[in-house]
Amino acid sequence: MSDVLERFMRYVQVDSQSDPLAPEGQVPSAPREHAMAELLAEELRALGCDDVTADEHAYVTASFAASAGAEGLPALGLCAHIDSSPDAPAAGVRPHVVHYEGGPLVAGEVDGVPVATTPEELPDLDALVGQDIVCSDGTTLLSADDKAGVAEICALLARLKADPSLPHPCLKIAFVPDEEIGHGASLLDLERFGATWCYTVDGGAIGSFSYECFTASEATVEVRGVMVHPGTAKDVMINALTVAAEFQQMVPAFERPEHTCGREGFYHPMRLQGTASEATLTYIIRDFDAASFERREQTLRDIAAFLNQRYGEGTVSVSFVEQYRNMAEHLAGMDFLVDNVLEANREVGVEPWIEPVRGGTDGAQLTFRGLPCPNLAAGGYNMHSVREFVPVRSLELTVDMLEHLVAKFAVPQGA
Repeated sequence: MSDVLERFMRYVQVDSQSDPLAPEGQVPSAPREHAMAELLAEELRALGCDDVTADEHAYVTASFAASAGAEGLPALGLCAHIDSSPDAPAAGVRPHVVHYEGGPLVAGEVDGVPVATTPEELPDLDALVGQDIVCSDGTTLLSADDKAGVAEICALLARLKADPSLPHPCLKIAFVPDEEIGHGASLLDLERFGATWCYTVDGGAIGSFSYECFTASEATVEVRGVMVHPGTAKDVMINALTVAAEFQQMVPAFERPEHTCGREGFYHPMRLQGTASEATLTYIIRDFDAASFERREQTLRDIAAFLNQRYGEGTVSVSFVEQYRNMAEHLAGMDFLVDNVLEANREVGVEPWIEPVRGGTDGAQLTFRGLPCPNLAAGGYNMHSVREFVPVRSLELTVDMLEHLVAKFAVPQGA
């Protein structure tokens, strides 16, 4: 078992699922994330890192000294998140390796029914025939998002420690909580962190690379009804659930996630809760284009205004919380951050491609806070699902690619 695979198999068995229903401002959202943070702090110390900290918010940071001759160059950051998605069960992950020979990739069985991914659903499977693939047992997600990234960064450090001749600048490591619920790296002290540039290792299939992502916000729609006894409700009752349903019906149906792809944005209803007296709808709004994003938020305001005209002012209100923005807006003039990744992939035999992230990464937030931070592949598929998997070869090739990438920052950049 390779070092990166051994690490990955251990890390995914630590429950660190974030909690979207935690009180606002509570970081980490779930106390269980501290267990993963403390484990990684110990591992980083064993790997020879300096200034290792695991703070009260489950942020883990460390420095790995530059190779000889690269001590005076700007530090390069590597970042991954320690939390698992709340979109599927994440406690008691039981990873195992499947030797894939074609057809459906079966992770396991639940109540006698195979949990499988077919080549029709995922054409990439055709290229994975003959490979070893890590899956869960089908009852939980695997947590390759993003413990694959965590394992790959740690395996890189182990390799650099074992062979001091490998060139690299000072590396700044950050493992952060709550990325899956939009918190991201907002509490990372960038001045103390000390990186000039950074990469998140939190992408999909090997070879993919992203320096664009959605601009994103969460919208909360509050509906206040008028409740009276249903026997005397005529012309008096305003049922909050009915109004909430009307609101959702007015959101463009063809702009839901299940009907969009590529650079198309969407409105995604996440939660509906309430009673006839009051109800709350929660949406996430996504778009690559800033002007289109603003139009999406305005559409929800316009729907609220229309329903208020029908039912009375104050019946419906909409509020927004910005989550992250398209990082491409702040990476102009830093072509080396892209070129180095493309070259590093090709040097290990992987043909890279650039694709926009139909989601968000810690890098989006870090970029807007002043730390340029594109996103590297971590190798996983079917994220946020009990069918999540990662090829062993993808884990190993990513470590190879990272070795070549950090070497490129052992010389001056952007000259």
